[in-house]
Formats: sequence, C-alpha cells, structure tokens
Amino acid sequence: MSDAPYTPPRVWTWNKDSGQAFSNINRPIAGATHEKVLPVGRHPLQLYSLATPNGVKVTVMLEELLALGHAGAEYDAWIVDILSGDQFGSGFVEVNPNSKIPALMDRSTDPPTRVFESGSILLYLAEKFGALIPADPRGRTECLSWLFWQMGAAPILGGGFGHFFKYAPIKVEYAIDRYTMEAKRQLDVLDRRLEGHAYLAGDAYSIADIAAWPWYGELVTGDIYGAQEFLDVGTYANVARWSRQITERPAVQRGRRVNRPWGPPETQLRERHDASDFDPPRG
Repeated sequence: MSDAPYTPPRVWTWNKDSGQAFSNINRPIAGATHEKVLPVGRHPLQLYSLATPNGVKVTVMLEELLALGHAGAEYDAWIVDILSGDQFGSGFVEVNPNSKIPALMDRSTDPPTRVFESGSILLYLAEKFGALIPADPRGRTECLSWLFWQMGAAPILGGGFGHFFKYAPIKVEYAIDRYTMEAKRQLDVLDRRLEGHAYLAGDAYSIADIAAWPWYGELVTGDIYGAQEFLDVGTYANVARWSRQITERPAVQRGRRVNRPWGPPETQLRERHDASDFDPPRG
C-alpha cells in the first residue's frame, strides 16, 4: 500500500491480502463459507448477535419489553464472533442472507419468522408487542422517520467516519475530512431536534431512541472510536443530555452487556438465556 495517488483500474479485482482492517473476513461475494447449525434455546425468540452498536439496539429493545411486563419477549442471545467469520456459517446465512448481525428468529410463529436488519427487528418487536412506538399516526410517522434516518445515517458514521478515522491502515485526509463533516452534521441534526424534545419522536421514549443511542449517544458520552476530542462533542449538549438519560435506564444497562466479550468483566455477558444471567456470580 502506498501514499501515492490512486488510479482505479479498468476492472476492480479483489486483493485478499490488502492489509485493511477486517480484510480477513470481508469479501465481495455472499453466501455461506462453511456449515454451521445455529443453536436454539428454550425461548421463542432466538437472537444471534454481538454487542456492536447495531447488536445493542436489539438487546436493549428486548430488555425494555421485559421491563414493561411483556413475558413473551424472553429470549436466548447467542454470540456471533464476526472476527472469526461466524456470520458466514450456513445457519446464520439462512437467517440473514446479508451475513450481518443482528439476526432474529421468532419461533412463536408457524413457520418460524426470520427478521434481519436491526431497524426491521426493532419495528417487528414494537408491532408484535404493541410497545415503544406511538399509536397515533402522526406520532408513529415521526418515530419511523427518525428510525429510518438512523438506519440511513449510521453507515456514514460507522463505515465512513469510524473506518477512516480509526481502522484504515493509512490516514487519508480527504476521507477523514469528508466523513467528519458529515458525522458532525448528523450530530447537529440530533442536537437541534433534542433541543425542544425529550426524545427523538417527542415526549416518549421509543424505538427511534433505541436505534440512535448506541451510535450517537455513545459517540458523545461513551467515546466510540476514541473521537470525543476530535469531534468536539462537548458542543452537542442536547445529545449528551439525551444520551445520559437513556444510559441510566436499567434495561439499557442490561442490554448493552449482552453478547459482549470485551471490556471489564462486570460489563460482559457472552450469552443470555435468563434474567438471572445478569446476577453476579456467587463466591
């Protein structure tokens, strides 16, 4: 790899040994690379995920539903090690042909219902349990607008800013400047919205907040990518207030631990099969 100007070839070819972050698992084709049957626990909802921002959305949603008294939201959460290529196992590809976490199987239906893409899972669960989404058409539309805003915006934040700022093997000024500008614009969009509203959809906490918090809330108050100083996040006071408010929710504190194999031991929970899994181990 060189710092010299890059001239694209007439036809692009895949360089398996490019040296880029995650190049050992990224590839330009879909489908399974190996046979691997997914485990199935005792609950109707089976989640296959990892505690990345997109994965945290769904575990927080499930824990919030349980906190609201929806017993049918009990779930088994199985870890998918994306650095080892678990997402390319045949069982996972059957649930999500795009080989991205999270993926959900609802076995309370006949036949079982597969749901993939984190925003789709949030909407599916909100409709299934009639919770965390406004009932009135105007409120529902506002909620869904912010949900889909997040789904469209996060690739710019993660695959754009996060990749070039933190993971790219060389720092490209143009790429970092371009995606930093867009990341800050998105934070400004949120900050302006939250200036006069407690939550994204209005006065009530909803799936829009659950979707946006692991990305933008954690960017401002949790420092994903180690970019707090670089992005001058202290200028987004309304986002910070909103993020702290959500972080304090017990269901959020539980959900962010699920399928997390890194960090201090008290923040980790590789798999979740019962509420008692959150209890500290007995001495």
